[in-house]
Amino acid sequence: MNSACACGVMNDADIGALRQDMPDSELFDISALLFKALSDPTRAKIIWALDRTELCVGNLSALLGMTQSSISHQLAGLRAAGIVTARKSGKEVFYSLADHHIREIFEAGMEHAKE
Repeated sequence: MNSACACGVMNDADIGALRQDMPDSELFDISALLFKALSDPTRAKIIWALDRTELCVGNLSALLGMTQSSISHQLAGLRAAGIVTARKSGKEVFYSLADHHIREIFEAGMEHAKE
């Protein structure tokens, strides 16, 4: 029986097996960065918009009623976290969600918030 707890649900061997299955700390760090990036309401609005269509900074600025500088700052953080990607077309840069995982995580979070 595990000496740290009197509940008796798991023994030391079970705890050891669970510890062995636990992913590397780096994976938890990366996952935490993703959720940290998603935790800001402005970034969540940007992700919501990019979940629907590819947009440039000017479009996002008009949509959210914020300066282009503020939007660019938020997008830089989202890019660093691997949440959005950028595509250059002439002088314009268009942003979109990096992959379907971001879309699924965000949409699941929105559904959870509705409950």
